[in-house]
Amino acid sequence: MAQPSDIDIARAASPRPIAEIAAGLGIPETALQPYGRTKAKLDQAFLASLADRPQGKLVLVTAISPTPAGEGKTTTTVGLGDALSALGHRAAICLREPSLGPCFGMKGGAAGGGYAQVIPMEDINLHFTGDFHAITSAHNLLAALIDNHIHWGNVLGIDPRRVTWRRVMDMNDRALRDIVTSLGGPQNGLPRQSGFDITVASEVMAILCLATDLADLERRLGAIVIGQTYDRRPVHARELGADGAMAVLLAQAVLPNLVQTLEGTPAFVHGGPFANIAHGCNSVIATRAGLGLADIVVTEAGFGADLGAEKFMDIKCRAAGLRPDAAVIVATVRALKMNGGVARGDLGHEDVDAVIRGCANLGRHIENVHSYGVPVVVAINGFTSDTQSEIRAVENFVARHGTRAILCNHWAEGSKGALDLGREVHRLATSGVAQFDPLYPDDMPLLEKIETVATRIYRADEVIVPPRIRGQLAAWEAEGYGHLPVCMAKTQYSFSTDPTRLGAPTGFEVPVREVRLAAGAGFIVVICGDIMTMPGLPRVPAAASIHLDSEGRVEGLF
Repeated sequence: MAQPSDIDIARAASPRPIAEIAAGLGIPETALQPYGRTKAKLDQAFLASLADRPQGKLVLVTAISPTPAGEGKTTTTVGLGDALSALGHRAAICLREPSLGPCFGMKGGAAGGGYAQVIPMEDINLHFTGDFHAITSAHNLLAALIDNHIHWGNVLGIDPRRVTWRRVMDMNDRALRDIVTSLGGPQNGLPRQSGFDITVASEVMAILCLATDLADLERRLGAIVIGQTYDRRPVHARELGADGAMAVLLAQAVLPNLVQTLEGTPAFVHGGPFANIAHGCNSVIATRAGLGLADIVVTEAGFGADLGAEKFMDIKCRAAGLRPDAAVIVATVRALKMNGGVARGDLGHEDVDAVIRGCANLGRHIENVHSYGVPVVVAINGFTSDTQSEIRAVENFVARHGTRAILCNHWAEGSKGALDLGREVHRLATSGVAQFDPLYPDDMPLLEKIETVATRIYRADEVIVPPRIRGQLAAWEAEGYGHLPVCMAKTQYSFSTDPTRLGAPTGFEVPVREVRLAAGAGFIVVICGDIMTMPGLPRVPAAASIHLDSEGRVEGLF
């Protein structure tokens, strides 16, 4: 008998009242701002009271380079958290909120799967507590204030040709990538070229996820650079009086959301920057809350370790002073075979040689995470088509890299299917062997930071940086931004910028197309290859299968 769909499993669950979940972490009911029976935000006063508490152990879940065969990183994060709870540890999970873009585009829902899910699944995937809407509104308020300032006399002398602040929406829409605004005559403002990014690429999203409290949030919002004046002076959001109003719109959104897994493990689901075009991690506020309340916190970073884990280590941990104690790299036999050259339609057939070829991708990710001084275990997310010979090939390969590969069946069995992984993760996290160190120092020049990530993490031979971009990097260094880390935006499907080069490619260049200053967030965005900051929909979007049934319930979400 086939296993029920993810949404059917979630719908059949009997969630506990959120106050009971909170009580398990020592959170009093008075510290909750409930959103119905199963969701709540933690209030600011309680969050502030956690500052001086001893910190739990921090575990990062990352993955090999993603393929259409699927890896199950979020599912593994949830299964591992449930397993740690089942083993008697006080565990919490920290995840990002799903974007409507992929929910209605290609990926579908993003709350785990099978019997390793966070619930309420439909709410989390669709609007949740409104955080993304608040971020979108705050971002676009700043855009409106820029155009309004220019329309009413432009006292600051903003050069409309050099306004870099675009608009955002939480949807995939290629038609909005490049637009002209303010057509229709003088009453509609001064026409200029602009465009839209997806909300998860917004600097406001990054700011919300990296801020430590409301005061830090407002300070970062004020530091946003929206463009330049005619005499090339940078213009900040605070000069337009935008920071206070933006902070007001975000005052609720900045508070972390508490939900639960199917098995009742507490889960903080908060913030949602993409890892291929943004920094790919949940909020610092949620992670710190988890570390102050639980003995061990399991979090994830988006896409493969070359993107999410690198940004987790070099941006989030650097900014927040976090030190990961262990890392899990998720792999599937199916995805390894695809990295080894097997077509998607043939993945159900045993092919040990293809698994071994595909393991080159896994090996590079293991080496990269080890280079940060963080111990690693590999979670083999099991499928029924996997054979013992294929699994053994992965285990043997990983053993030669000085670590373990553990077969997990949490998708089908919940916590029971990840107990061995839970034991090994807890052993690594409490062993004290982690010696975390970021990839590069703050004082390294920006161009060298870009080259360091490209050559040491991606293994590129060279980075191609046009003279105009080199000049822009030098100008930002002269303005005092040289200490910032770099946030690399590139395809998630390959170590290179070519999504068709799977496995562990060598002999390639990384072309830098554009750089953007995210002064409020505190990093430089480096756009490489053909990556888009506003995705498009596929030929047959997931939205075509999503509908309400006769009882008003969501169908087709996942």
